[in-house]
Amino acid sequence: MAITTSSSSSGGTLSSLGSGSGLPLADMVTQLVAAKKAPLQNQITSQANTAKTQISALGQVNAALAAMQTALKGLSDGTAFQTRKAATSDASVFSVSSTTGAVNGSYSINVGQLATSLKVQSAGVASSDAKVGTGTLTIAVGGKSMSVDIGSDGSSLSQIRDAINKSSSNPGVSATIVTGSDGAHLVLNSTATGQANAFTVSSSGGDGGLAALNYNPASGSNGLSVVTAAQDAKFTIDGMAATSASNTVTGAIDGVTLSLWKQGTATLSVSTDSSAASTAVGNFVTAYNNFVGVYQQLTTYDPSGANTGALLGDATLNSIKSTLSSIVSGPGGNGAMLNSIGVSLQIDGTLKLDTGALSTALSDGGTKVNGLFAGTNGMATKLSSPLTDWTASTGVLTTRTANLNQQLKDLSTRQDDLNARMDALTTQYTRQFTALDTLVNKLNNTGSFLTQQFDALTKSSK
Repeated sequence: MAITTSSSSSGGTLSSLGSGSGLPLADMVTQLVAAKKAPLQNQITSQANTAKTQISALGQVNAALAAMQTALKGLSDGTAFQTRKAATSDASVFSVSSTTGAVNGSYSINVGQLATSLKVQSAGVASSDAKVGTGTLTIAVGGKSMSVDIGSDGSSLSQIRDAINKSSSNPGVSATIVTGSDGAHLVLNSTATGQANAFTVSSSGGDGGLAALNYNPASGSNGLSVVTAAQDAKFTIDGMAATSASNTVTGAIDGVTLSLWKQGTATLSVSTDSSAASTAVGNFVTAYNNFVGVYQQLTTYDPSGANTGALLGDATLNSIKSTLSSIVSGPGGNGAMLNSIGVSLQIDGTLKLDTGALSTALSDGGTKVNGLFAGTNGMATKLSSPLTDWTASTGVLTTRTANLNQQLKDLSTRQDDLNARMDALTTQYTRQFTALDTLVNKLNNTGSFLTQQFDALTKSSK
């Protein structure tokens, strides 16, 4: 909220004031008004600066607490301990990725067959510009199909290719031309693998030439020959048979995605990824120490007053610091202390992380560390509750900031009132000193006249 300290006045009137008497009356008006305004202005300015400083300080506290709240999320809900890592004994057979839904374990995966897409080709013709035939060409994939009308002016191999690729209703088939020693071939390929994504091609009407592009194994009407048959991937998991239309397999094992690359056998292992939990604990330590740093900065005492913290002695901030310190120095949900997982409380109030000790604590799959932080009595849960109260839209920090902003608005109103009163006082003084200036000017003129008269009488008497 801006505080405007300047006051408007009649500059022209002040500048001409004193011109009759020769006295510095304009300066006297300015000085009198300034002397009257100074104590009231100093009070408003001081209160406004204090409010602005405190708003900024409370913003720093709120940001530090919000960052700590974010850092605690994975620890309080346990998700930091649910991350799993998956590995394969032979990445050339299959690669693997996992999510939090995976369960620790080991599986023998045998890939017997990869999923492939249907690819067919026409017989060779003289060139891509050679005419094939006219009529309607229909391509169907499952329950979807497209029909393209081939007229005499668009019946070349290349024009048929373009008609297929550009169709807005294309169900998932790409067309290209491959030219060999026996001529140009139209090659159709399904854009997705698996038996369900195989397609059929049929023709109707026209001159009958499009029959050379028919493909329907069920009816035996095959003008096109198979280059690659459509097939599903086939594999076993610990001897249990499974299939997939795609070589990217999801759902076969909870939380695990397999990418099949070739036939063969390899072992899949799923284990706890302790790096996620380690990172989460490290982020919490960093966020907590950041708050302690903000607290120390804002409560610094400087005898000279030059670097005194903006919230020195503030009851709210001291209460927040006391609450957080009490929680981190106490037991977690399983009764263990932070130092049991490699996090120790320092003399200056900060936390120090021993990554080696934390790694050892996480070696049980994260059970111990999870028990300390998560759950009803977990340390993360104990911290999250007051953090939410402090940073909420109705929390103490938000409420105090709103009150300070209202104070700035009130001070702005007081500033406007003060400026208006000083404008009125300037006008009043200007009016009074103008009258004085006029009176002095008249007296000066009268004195000059009398002096002239006395001088004239003296000369006449000689």
